[in-house]
Amino acid sequence: MSLIIRNAEARDQDSLTELMFAYIVGFYKKPKPDTSKIHQLIQTLLDHQRGIQFVAEQEGELVGFATLYFAFSTMRAEEITIMNDLFLYEPYRNTEVEDQLFMHCQHYTQHEGYAYMSWITGTDNQRAQQFFDQKGSVRSEWVNYSFVPPAP
Repeated sequence: MSLIIRNAEARDQDSLTELMFAYIVGFYKKPKPDTSKIHQLIQTLLDHQRGIQFVAEQEGELVGFATLYFAFSTMRAEEITIMNDLFLYEPYRNTEVEDQLFMHCQHYTQHEGYAYMSWITGTDNQRAQQFFDQKGSVRSEWVNYSFVPPAP
């Protein structure tokens, strides 16, 4: 089996869009965003200005993706990465493919000089929590909040 973890490229747009819909709608059960918005997000990440996407390619097919966004830590006064997404189709979870995609994000963070990589996962996503715990990840002492502006 040939596994390749690499930066997303423009030629991946259609397959990456399907992966992102599987993640948003299939996994998280959220409303399907407009395809043009997904394409705009992919293009923004292809430009590497605000973040970067990696894909897992198995036997020529995209089977997973990870997204890192670039931000700053005021506490460290340094740039950090935020792993916003780590998603694989079901047969590839808990496999070497998932390990390699996650490690690729860690290596990128380290080799590009970011202070650290942070991420969150759903409180009910026990599988992901177990995966991260097994990788030696440290649980944060912070509680996450969100503000969602009311619809106009």
